[in-house]
Amino acid sequence: MEAILADLREHWQIYASIPFIAALIGYITKTLAIEMMFRPTEFRGIKPFLGWQGVVPRHVERMATVAVDLLTQNLVKPQELFSRLDPDRVAKELHDPMLEVVEDITREVMEQYQPRTWELLPAAAQRMLLRQVQAEAPKMVRKIMDEVSTNIDNVLDVRDMVVTNLMRDKALTARLFREVGAPEFKFIARSGIYFGLIIGVVQVFAWALTKSPWVMPIFGALTGWLTDWVALKMIFYPREPKRILGLFTWQGLFQKRRREVARDYGDLIAKEVLTIRNVLEAVLTGPKSDKLFALIQRHVQRAVDEQASIAKPFVAFAVGSRRFQEMKRAAAAKVIEKVPDTMAYVEEYATDALDVRNTIVDRMQQLSPIQFEGLLRPAFKQDEWKLIMAGAVLGGLVGELQVLLLLH
Repeated sequence: MEAILADLREHWQIYASIPFIAALIGYITKTLAIEMMFRPTEFRGIKPFLGWQGVVPRHVERMATVAVDLLTQNLVKPQELFSRLDPDRVAKELHDPMLEVVEDITREVMEQYQPRTWELLPAAAQRMLLRQVQAEAPKMVRKIMDEVSTNIDNVLDVRDMVVTNLMRDKALTARLFREVGAPEFKFIARSGIYFGLIIGVVQVFAWALTKSPWVMPIFGALTGWLTDWVALKMIFYPREPKRILGLFTWQGLFQKRRREVARDYGDLIAKEVLTIRNVLEAVLTGPKSDKLFALIQRHVQRAVDEQASIAKPFVAFAVGSRRFQEMKRAAAAKVIEKVPDTMAYVEEYATDALDVRNTIVDRMQQLSPIQFEGLLRPAFKQDEWKLIMAGAVLGGLVGELQVLLLLH
């Protein structure tokens, strides 16, 4: 015992540093584990094994699928959302830009298929035809919107849209998990300090009693491994508030922050994922886009027939029945071509009407604890053991450096 006390007095600075070094090991290993989850976005190193890619970016398809399943099965129903759009209001919002677009399309098609006939028409006749087409355009928009809003699943694959956007932007997928769980990741890093201090105190006595060169690496690895494991468990468990040893109540940090998480998740989904621009892109380029084009083409051709009902015999005679059918298809194609630019004018109204953010926030309050956990848990689950192992290896290496310091 005297020898131990003498050694403590002689090397007290080193012994005093051990708990703090253990705390540093805990903090560094936790911070490293967090960064390894999200960085780098692309693989760095020599494939397939000598290198690393962030867990979330590497499994972006699975992460995106998990996110969209939760989103579409529990939080938002496309049919419900798009039924909130008022076809009359959409037509009203599009009124001014639509007048200009309709005029341009009419002129372009007529000049392309029967330039001489169009040129020979008196200016008054041209204006009358344009006014007729413009007057009917809002009705056509309302009819199309009625069909789209009541049968949105026919023209929009929400699952494909979300997965495509998240896979295309791996950084966005990482943000989806990182921003929602930001306080939890900070807790993981800080917990390494507290757990490290506790283990470091035990480490002091173990070294003083044994002087074994294995003590430091073993405790370093234990610090890195155990603190990672405990911190991850404390984030999610227990799912409901639980009294611990009769001393205090504990609930998994993520579960405890349900309201705050719902707000942050709703904001991110509304601003980055389920946006009007993304929806429009999916409708125009997604797997169901042909159905929308067929819908627009049908309504446009019907509108052309109705507007040309009086002059149709003359028009058909002038351009030929076959050319007249081509002209109708060309008009529909022009309308489809102009849709993205025209719909930009209705973006603000549609965003407010769909109210994606508040819908998600409200629905998230109704999730079961297990469903709610699914927002963040997939980010850890896939390669959790690798992250914990990395912490253990780093902790062991730092412990070995401590041995070298103590022995010299």
